Amino acid sequence: MSLSAILGEKIGMTRIFDDHARAIPVTVIKAGPCHVTQICTEENEGYSAVQISYGEMPARKVNKPQAGHFANAGVAPARHLVEVRVDDGSEFQLGQVLRVEDVFEPGTKADVTGVSKGKGFQGVMKRHNFHGQGASHGVHKVHRSPGAIGACATPARVMKGTKLPGRMGGKQTTVLNLAVVGVDPERNLLVLQGAVPGPRGGLVFVREAVKNG
Repeated sequence: MSLSAILGEKIGMTRIFDDHARAIPVTVIKAGPCHVTQICTEENEGYSAVQISYGEMPARKVNKPQAGHFANAGVAPARHLVEVRVDDGSEFQLGQVLRVEDVFEPGTKADVTGVSKGKGFQGVMKRHNFHGQGASHGVHKVHRSPGAIGACATPARVMKGTKLPGRMGGKQTTVLNLAVVGVDPERNLLVLQGAVPGPRGGLVFVREAVKNG
């Protein structure tokens, strides 16, 4: 089976120690189990993929088209759906259970996509790492301001892309090439070296690394 990704949720960060007693920061993810809810084929959709579901939800919160979709696959209604490209969809069956050990093993690399923590409206020092203005004698209270942003008489406007205060975080973010430190099939846990986007309990999409040498 050539599935290359799985859905899960971030549990939190901790640390482990290697053979040389060095502390390694790791993130623990509850990955799966997921169910196959649709199989896309070249004949019907024009590409090969499988749709997987994660996170059960009450049947009363599902509308009729969604309820029929899940009933056709023979699985319980789920909160999250995502498609994963595969080479051959015939290897999978509707309702099939996909677990973390089917996708990852220790020693491999993974890419993790999630929604970063929202920070609200922030200034340029926090949002863009500006160092601020001088704070010596005679300087007005502009220590954290961005400074001049105009472009003189020509073109007489603020250029697009200028780094200014604004909403920070709350965006889809992907972290590449995180080492898979451990896999716990009994508890559906995936342990990755480093940090992943999002808060504790946030949804994450974990796939095999696409730029792994």
